[in-house]
Amino acid sequence: MIDWLFDAQLTIAGHPILWREVVGNLFGLASAVGGMRRRVWAWPVGIVGNVLLFTVFLGGVFDTPQAKDLYGQAGRQVFFIAVAVYGWVRWRQATQGSGDGPAIVPTWAGTRGRVQLVVAAVVGTVVSALVFQALGSWGPWADAWIFTGSLLATYGMARGWTEFWLIWIAVDVVGVPLLLQAGYYPSAVLYAVYGGVVLYGFTVWLRAQRAGEAEAVTAAGGAGTLAVDGPAGDREGV
Repeated sequence: MIDWLFDAQLTIAGHPILWREVVGNLFGLASAVGGMRRRVWAWPVGIVGNVLLFTVFLGGVFDTPQAKDLYGQAGRQVFFIAVAVYGWVRWRQATQGSGDGPAIVPTWAGTRGRVQLVVAAVVGTVVSALVFQALGSWGPWADAWIFTGSLLATYGMARGWTEFWLIWIAVDVVGVPLLLQAGYYPSAVLYAVYGGVVLYGFTVWLRAQRAGEAEAVTAAGGAGTLAVDGPAGDREGV
């Protein structure tokens, strides 16, 4: 039964496709929706998809129909799991005592955070590409950006930075043609679907961020009013 589940395939337009590639990407899509809604369950759901896709992208090792090793695509699943554990813990801590509401209030990364993201993107892509090229990975430079950008986007999501959605868009732009050329059609289609989800998710987080900022301003104004009208005319809180 385990062997059958591992090797189960379907054929679309003459191309054999592993069911675990389809299922793994569906878990990834569910995780993206959970992230858009800022729900803690997005992280464990994403980890399940990462485990499945790790076996898919090592096509030469696991004897998949494509038989291509995309070390960046496979390697990022491992790092996804590590970053997902970090995000899972961080979001759970943020929800303690807050009930079943959103785990975080989105914010901008700020100048320092953006500089860190840009530097990490450039250095990470170059170093990863050289490593993947040495290992004989298929499409090493595109694969390197997908690897690096995906990690940065996941880290940004864990930190609650709204910019992480924009990083995902840049990943999808490169990922769709790479996966189509490599023959990973379900993953390519899901990347295209992710693009729509990501655009919508960015608008959702942006609205939530603005609402959070408005609430903070209102709360600060209320605190100042209470301080002015408090006993003995105490104005220290203004």
